[in-house]
Amino acid sequence: MKMKKIYQIITALALPLWGLGISSCSDFLSIEPQNEIVLENYWTEEADVTSVLNSCYAQLENSQCINRMVVWGELRSDNMTNGSGTGYALQQVLKENILETNTYTDWQCFYQVINQCNTVLYYAPGVNAIDPNFTDSELKATLAEAKTLRALCYFYLIRAFRDVPYITQPSKDDTQNYQQAAMPFAQVLDSLITDVESIKNDAVRSYGEESVENTCRITRWACYSLLADLYLWKGDWQQCIDYCDLVINQKIKEYEDAYAKNPTTLTVELYEGRYPLISETVSGSNFAGNAYTEIFGTGNSFESIFELNFLNNQSVTNSTVSSFYGSSSNKTGQIGAPTYLNSEAYAGQNKYFRKTDCRFLENMLDQNNKVYISKYVNQSVSFRTTSTTGSTPTVTGNVRSSAYANWIIYRLTDVMLMRAEAEVELAGDVAEGAALTDEQTQHYRNAFECVSAVWKRANNKRTAVSDLLQFDDYATSRTTMEDLVMDERQRELMFEGKRWFDLVRLSRRDGNNDRLIEHVLPKFQENTSAIRIKLSTQDVLYWPYNREELKQNPELQQNPAYVTDNTEQNR
Repeated sequence: MKMKKIYQIITALALPLWGLGISSCSDFLSIEPQNEIVLENYWTEEADVTSVLNSCYAQLENSQCINRMVVWGELRSDNMTNGSGTGYALQQVLKENILETNTYTDWQCFYQVINQCNTVLYYAPGVNAIDPNFTDSELKATLAEAKTLRALCYFYLIRAFRDVPYITQPSKDDTQNYQQAAMPFAQVLDSLITDVESIKNDAVRSYGEESVENTCRITRWACYSLLADLYLWKGDWQQCIDYCDLVINQKIKEYEDAYAKNPTTLTVELYEGRYPLISETVSGSNFAGNAYTEIFGTGNSFESIFELNFLNNQSVTNSTVSSFYGSSSNKTGQIGAPTYLNSEAYAGQNKYFRKTDCRFLENMLDQNNKVYISKYVNQSVSFRTTSTTGSTPTVTGNVRSSAYANWIIYRLTDVMLMRAEAEVELAGDVAEGAALTDEQTQHYRNAFECVSAVWKRANNKRTAVSDLLQFDDYATSRTTMEDLVMDERQRELMFEGKRWFDLVRLSRRDGNNDRLIEHVLPKFQENTSAIRIKLSTQDVLYWPYNREELKQNPELQQNPAYVTDNTEQNR
């Protein structure tokens, strides 16, 4: 396996932060790369640890990583199709014609982050032993950040490729053997859970009073969110719920503290009497779009848990958004959305969004008979909560003038909907014709409450009470409740790199791809019978290993769905 060696050099990315009392996000991530330093003279003080820890975040912000978060996590789903000037590699993925030579089968960018994290984990304890300024508590917090970032990277890899080489030692010299067989999905998943469980209480609770200080670095709440997600994929429903509750309860506390300080300036409201979410419409206003603007426009919002932060006038930009979705100079990106996602929505003819839902107005743009993605592209949006003409409200979108959109990994509504999914599965099956038990009813009500809170934030300022979601319409079977949760996840997290992973998780649970196929197939205009057959096996839900990886690492065995007569000769 190819690994980037750091035996001779380390890239130093920052000055010592804790020693200087600097802890804000902008200070932590805005330092430009310094000169190269010989490894033998490195790892002598806290600043060296901080430099390489910084590089873990910087590498994760690389466009190659974020590109793959989108392509692996969403491109194959029912949310995405061709945009404008779509690149060849993206076109082939959208056609379900994925070969081992496709650019997006290259996983090196994630393994580079993993190697940087492994380096911190290997050398930081030694620095703690010789630098009295690098305290035990700071060492523990550093290891917690590095282990969580490493686990996050492996989590992306196993959701995309299923079985992957699992490496926990850094690349220190040329004698190390990285020709390793892939570890099975379940074993990697268990290892990630064990890893993050071991450091969860060492992670920093807060770096400061502002959201921006606590959302661009790993905190304890980011650890808990990742654990909830890992347990959701494992099928340990109660553990998922427990970690979701830790995050939700923390957000409730933050809301209560903010309300006690100054209730008049808060744009956060309680939904379902419990869940604090940013309101789409600020009190006293006739315009919606506030939640979008705070979460995706400004970034580092109250609801954010962990996001990759891009600072204006710095050399690192989020080119993924400008290339894939659009920009001020090119409002249409390489990736678009199927027309069925928002067609006739305001006429009440759309199965995804009701006419009152703010999200189809905020996240998509109709232009020239195509639907383009505007989520993250717009710095702000605004539209009337009611239309006097009965037609679709005019959306005023302020397109970003520069490519500095943050990229959100976890936010509160994602965690709430994880909780809803776990509650539905914990309730178990309902026998046909049988009544729900009291316990099942409670699990379903818990799930419905989470979904309803998220849905109401997007709808309630523009919806009559009689049109709100009704529990009795959905609490009829596990499948109906699952569909409710999955539909809301699709609406809420659309274009955030989540949908294909959600469908894969559903298929793993079902033991077949039937529901995934029914969701995805409508976006194809031709060859639908062939695509239905192609998508019928579980193996094909995952990506092939890159041809160059197979050549470099003979221990890797190609995903059976992509084995051809040429596979062996290409090694």
